[in-house]
Amino acid sequence: MKKISVLIAGRHATSISLEDEFYQELLRIAEEQKISRNELITQIDSTRNNQNLSAAIRIYILKYLQEKLAAPERFGQKHQ
Repeated sequence: MKKISVLIAGRHATSISLEDEFYQELLRIAEEQKISRNELITQIDSTRNNQNLSAAIRIYILKYLQEKLAAPERFGQKHQ
């Protein structure tokens, strides 16, 4: 489990706790989208419902990967 300091919307400092695997996937998604880690977390934060931010990030990653599997052409990939 990693505890990570983040800056949301360029002004709100907080920390999140994520398993290493989720953190690495978060970084990969941010890189794929050509945005910073903090920008991606800000996007996730702005759309989350009542769950805590760490849970919202995990759910975002799960949904992102599910969508990627369902429609790989949207992500520049082909089904194998």
